[in-house]
Amino acid sequence: MSPAVQTTTSTTSTTTTSAEVTSSPLPAHASPKSSSSAPIRPHPKPEYPTCKLRIKCHDLNHRGAEIFFSSNIVWRDLSAAVTIVLSTLYEPRSQSVIPPVRSVTLILGVMEGIAYTTGSELDDDHKELHFSLNYISELATKPTSRQRDEIQGVLVHEMVHCWQWNAYGTAPGGLIEGIADFVRLKAGLSPPHWKKERGETWDQGYQHTGYFLDWIETEYGDGSTRRVNEALMNKRYDEEAFWNSLFGKGVQELWSEYCKTLPDQDRDNAVTVEKEDQSPRDQLEKVLE
Repeated sequence: MSPAVQTTTSTTSTTTTSAEVTSSPLPAHASPKSSSSAPIRPHPKPEYPTCKLRIKCHDLNHRGAEIFFSSNIVWRDLSAAVTIVLSTLYEPRSQSVIPPVRSVTLILGVMEGIAYTTGSELDDDHKELHFSLNYISELATKPTSRQRDEIQGVLVHEMVHCWQWNAYGTAPGGLIEGIADFVRLKAGLSPPHWKKERGETWDQGYQHTGYFLDWIETEYGDGSTRRVNEALMNKRYDEEAFWNSLFGKGVQELWSEYCKTLPDQDRDNAVTVEKEDQSPRDQLEKVLE
């Protein structure tokens, strides 16, 4: 059942819409029918906390707003972003280590840049995800499917910032952004221009660090980035102690090993990453099944 959505709009040239969406647990999946007379017990999906989701648009007449609302089913895609983030960064039913986020408000506004996330004026348990209508309008030349995937990719990246830990603000910014792009990568929402790069440092952030974390997942097991995030929960960041406690090696040694796995590169110092056959939209649909 779709969550109830309350929307108010005006017809002036500058319009504001505010939609309030309360997320609900994803539906349970029952076991196949059996000829046995024993009762069939449902097998619910893993349980994660829910929060109130809201959306505000500062200008419904903006070209970016037209693209956003025509390309996305808003309540579904916001709920999916939360589910993707929590299922990637946390074990099911691990509420004790998941930040107590009470609400996330998506604000579509006219601004420079792409997006950013912050705590609200009320308190830090209420998050605001600001997304640029100007940037969204630049997607007008892209195919509709690419528009959807880019919008959802940005939503997932920024939603990570609502739910991740940051070692009381002492974690490197590159690690924080890298975790966000790692989650976007694992969701199948990486854009075509992303490349694996050696770079100069491991904490350049975004996809550079995201691919590094993905390599760590391969070498040290699924859930390695989950461990990185949870280790940022209740202590200040100390680089040497942090990485050694998790993987028995310093981050510089890990980075060196990762760079050796990349083939010889051209003058752009980058390797193009081939996309999987399954489209991001197909993967998103699986999240909501």
